[in-house]
Amino acid sequence: MERVKGLDGAFLSLESPTAHLHILGILLFDPGEEGTDFERVRDLVSSRLPRVPPFRQRMIEVPFGLQHPSMVDDPEFDIDFHVRRASVPAPGGLGELAALAADVASRPLDRRRPLWEFHVVEGVEGGRIALIPKVHHSIIDGVSGVEVMAAFFDLSPEPVPRPLFGPGRRPGRAGRRDGSHRSAADPGWTPDPLPGGVDRWRDVVASLPGTADSVVRSVARTLQAARSLNGRNREVAGTLPPPPFTAPRTSINRAISPHRRVALAELPLADIHRVREVLGGTANDVVLTVTGGAMRRFFAERDESLDSSLVALVPVSVRTESERGALGNRVSALLVSLSTGIDDAATRLSQVAIGMRVAKEQTVAVGHDVFAGWAEAVVPALATRLTRLVTNVRLFDRLTPIVNLIVSNVPGPDVPLYLAGARMVAMYPLGPIIEGVGVNVTVFSYLDTMYVGVHACWDLAPDVATIAGGMRESLGELVDQANRRHRPVPWWHSELPA
Repeated sequence: MERVKGLDGAFLSLESPTAHLHILGILLFDPGEEGTDFERVRDLVSSRLPRVPPFRQRMIEVPFGLQHPSMVDDPEFDIDFHVRRASVPAPGGLGELAALAADVASRPLDRRRPLWEFHVVEGVEGGRIALIPKVHHSIIDGVSGVEVMAAFFDLSPEPVPRPLFGPGRRPGRAGRRDGSHRSAADPGWTPDPLPGGVDRWRDVVASLPGTADSVVRSVARTLQAARSLNGRNREVAGTLPPPPFTAPRTSINRAISPHRRVALAELPLADIHRVREVLGGTANDVVLTVTGGAMRRFFAERDESLDSSLVALVPVSVRTESERGALGNRVSALLVSLSTGIDDAATRLSQVAIGMRVAKEQTVAVGHDVFAGWAEAVVPALATRLTRLVTNVRLFDRLTPIVNLIVSNVPGPDVPLYLAGARMVAMYPLGPIIEGVGVNVTVFSYLDTMYVGVHACWDLAPDVATIAGGMRESLGELVDQANRRHRPVPWWHSELPA
């Protein structure tokens, strides 16, 4: 047994009947001349599973929730449960795919099985196929999610054979109860039977001293981080990042339901780079500013005025070079004002860039291990019960929101990817929403485009398409300002050669 630790365990403890903490996407593929069908995708995924061990592991709850669950190989693993066939009605465009993804997102993953599903979608417009992956956040974050998907992709239409057995793999036979092989692609995988109650109690007792030590270390780290942050804030000349529970109250910041809405958009990377080069800031600053502009339009169409600028929670990767390829979560989070109270788009970008810089410096002073430490130290039973209580009493209908929305920007590959011979032509990401925060905007770059997935609570943001459309309009506004500031010099104004 391998116990889930830190933030990975927290994503399990903080899940509720309304907050499903899984990550999704809508991937579009051109099957090419040879064609790619469900069976071909299913067989390839099955053959690549040895490269992603958590995809064949299920969760084992710890007695009384005294520790985070453990993960063990699932002796009842069935590839047909996880790779599923689906279709969309005509015309099979992005609207139909978004509706299907929203339905998939509205249902939690079954904790009695490995925490992932791949929905292979047929009937897509233009003879294409789609894949909707759904993976629990306890297994991956944004960056490791890209690396997980890379296990199933190739750089050419012809799938490249991958090694089946790695260090420490046991040879042998793996059969179901009916005697058939569980995976013909990996006959050496032999999962042990699930651990019994005695083994689970033994694991709990052995881990209790470590839990007490985690609490002591977390308290010490928190006190040290508070001193560092206090000293750092005294040196900051500009405005400090917004603290939690200072965001304005809005119609999207209430208790959420389990039902979801999805909307999609595309942003040309060339436009992002144009804005960044002329108006300043990073690509992530531009994404945040574009999101802020989209939210201004969203609330304007609702005739809803805001008391102050919206506050976004921005996940950032703290994955080191040595942790590349490791699954799980290596993330921290920043609170950043989107400066939505400023009318001029270029000025908003400047303020967002300053806010992001100060927030990053503040995070360095605090240290990302403080959050991971508390996630490890808090007893899961307590966290789960508090989460359920917050949901049941609809606490965020009465409370000032922690933040207004979540905005993520995940860098992707700039080379074409293939799945079972089909070329990926688009990838729209969908991050989770949490209690009290009804909108998540996630952006993923692939080739020459940033693909936007807006994931929202059905009850709080049924008009989620307004946000997606606003992303395109907001970027266009920034591009227009960049072009006006950096007009090319007419040829008749240039100096003649001597």
